[in-house]
Amino acid sequence: MSRHFLIVAAATALLASACSQGSATRATTGADGRVTLRYFTFSAAPDHVKDLDKIEKAFEKENPKVDVVVETAPFDQYFTKLQTSIAGGTAPDAFELNYENFVTYASAGSLLDLGGVAGDGDTSVYAQESLNAFKRDGKQYALPASFSTVVLFYNKDLFEQAGVAPPTADWTWADEQAAAAKLTDRKKGVYGDFQPVQFFEFYKTLKQAGGEFLSADGKKAVFDSPQGVKAAQWLVSKVGRTMPTEAEIGGTADYDTNLFKSGKLAMWHNGIWQFAGLKDVPFEWDVVVEPGDAAKASAVFHNAVAASATTKHAKEAWAWARFLSSSDTAATTRVESSWELPPVADQQVLAGYLKDPKPANRQAVFDSLKSIALPPVIKRQQEMQDAVTKQLGEAAAGRKPVADALKAAAADVNALLG
Repeated sequence: MSRHFLIVAAATALLASACSQGSATRATTGADGRVTLRYFTFSAAPDHVKDLDKIEKAFEKENPKVDVVVETAPFDQYFTKLQTSIAGGTAPDAFELNYENFVTYASAGSLLDLGGVAGDGDTSVYAQESLNAFKRDGKQYALPASFSTVVLFYNKDLFEQAGVAPPTADWTWADEQAAAAKLTDRKKGVYGDFQPVQFFEFYKTLKQAGGEFLSADGKKAVFDSPQGVKAAQWLVSKVGRTMPTEAEIGGTADYDTNLFKSGKLAMWHNGIWQFAGLKDVPFEWDVVVEPGDAAKASAVFHNAVAASATTKHAKEAWAWARFLSSSDTAATTRVESSWELPPVADQQVLAGYLKDPKPANRQAVFDSLKSIALPPVIKRQQEMQDAVTKQLGEAAAGRKPVADALKAAAADVNALLG
């Protein structure tokens, strides 16, 4: 078989080896004309490696002279590794980008203009809004591959045992807080709620509280407002009360996932990418649209496939990006495996998604699209995210008052904008 999945504890060694041999994006074409195309992704592992393999096999059947080599890394390590590989001249030919980081890579000139490779290639298969999200200066620097939303997961058994009415789409923060308090039993290690205190949750709860992250012209941070303080306080107030503290978590990877799977967590703010991993848990669970405060607002994440500006295989990278993002094989595989959702224009492709009985309320995924909280995006995106998360962490650990933490975070972001 020509396909190889490299979990990127090993991929780092591969990149280091490539550095010693010259650019990893140099021509990798065999004597028989076969091309080896490297693809780097964060969303496939660990639950969807086999699904990606299925898509890859179908692509290679249609393109018999192309061998796709897939490398994966966890999301929290992915962009550091990607940045390092690009800076070191060892970039993969094609790679996955989320919406937030897309602007940084496009602005830095790291991406291939796929539209220039495709020419007049048909893009009507994509939902137009998703396609436009990955344009920059009129050029198509990536093709949208998937979208996902964040919802409120809940353990139906724990709610029933505690005699608490389950969540509904009309819930507010106050409803969630009251239920979480009743469901928490720290002596038994059962927690009522889990919502990470970090950037991705903050910009969303800020929108729910009626606030804005950046000024209208995008030149100044304005999240250290009364609405911002309310949103941050909402997150921080859960720590040590209805959810574990930083010390109790102890840096354990996937702590919240394991807590929910073990039946010890009543409510969990997380993405629909978790559906596949919960198929066999020994309790009943479901999802609803997340509660709001002044307004409803749901986080919607777009991922795309881009190609390196230095790839020697532009046509093959375009073909792979298009197949992975819009082929019938890719779309049906994503829907059947609950591996996020394909951003395709044909809604019939998505109809089968609602037929899957677990979770029962899959309609919540589409209902959450009615009120979207788009992430703020600046050129120094990762630094901004890290700065906000760091200061929120200070507040969550009790080392800073919430208002002071937000002021410090706003100053950090303004420095990045400056």
